[in-house]
Amino acid sequence: MRTTVLVLAVILSVSGIAAAQEWADYSNPRDGFKIIFPGQPTVSTTTWTSEHGYVLPGRVYTVDKGKEHYSVTVVDYTGIEQLGIERAKGCPPRANVCTGNDLGGLGFWKHDVRGAVVYASHKLMQRDAKLTDFVWSQHDLVEGHELQLTNNADQSRTYAFVAMHEMKLYIVDATVPKNSPPATLFQTSMGWVDKDGKGIRYQIIYANELHGMRVYPVPPLAGGAPAGRGAGAAPNQ
Repeated sequence: MRTTVLVLAVILSVSGIAAAQEWADYSNPRDGFKIIFPGQPTVSTTTWTSEHGYVLPGRVYTVDKGKEHYSVTVVDYTGIEQLGIERAKGCPPRANVCTGNDLGGLGFWKHDVRGAVVYASHKLMQRDAKLTDFVWSQHDLVEGHELQLTNNADQSRTYAFVAMHEMKLYIVDATVPKNSPPATLFQTSMGWVDKDGKGIRYQIIYANELHGMRVYPVPPLAGGAPAGRGAGAAPNQ
């Protein structure tokens, strides 16, 4: 009996170690995020066509584990203002649809940034799947959307989080087979890091359309430290 208990304890211990080794913290200072991945992600480049038709660069961080799929897509919006300026150069005089206005910016680049999270969430909803949950959320005080969908064909489940931080769009996507445990660990583990890999958590809600675009200064970090690029800059949008 004692031998059986010892063997069982060893098995459970090994299983626990294997599980801990499988899921691990992943931090990426280049793209400013951290998350718990079930393995080392592969990285690929991509492009993203925004709501107003701007083609933006991005990277996709992916782990596939059997029929389970985990990914973080990061789209860089930092160059969109210049794209709007270039688009406006080719517009006929007073062509508002192309030149934009003070509120929307040249080529409506500002509106494009403001609507990026809604647009990306809508793209997820356009899958051949039933939307079962769609809520406002925040991860480390950065606001975003959480979604859950059930695929109409195979009943697989998708757990997603969409947010924007410092002019980068983040799409967190975990899709697991029917009857698998919910992939909420991956969905809710998304967080933020600075260029040195240090975790970022704000004192108040961060909204990219206000703080990322520098309408208001970036909120202070928990602990009183300044945050973000040019945190003390005056409003300019």
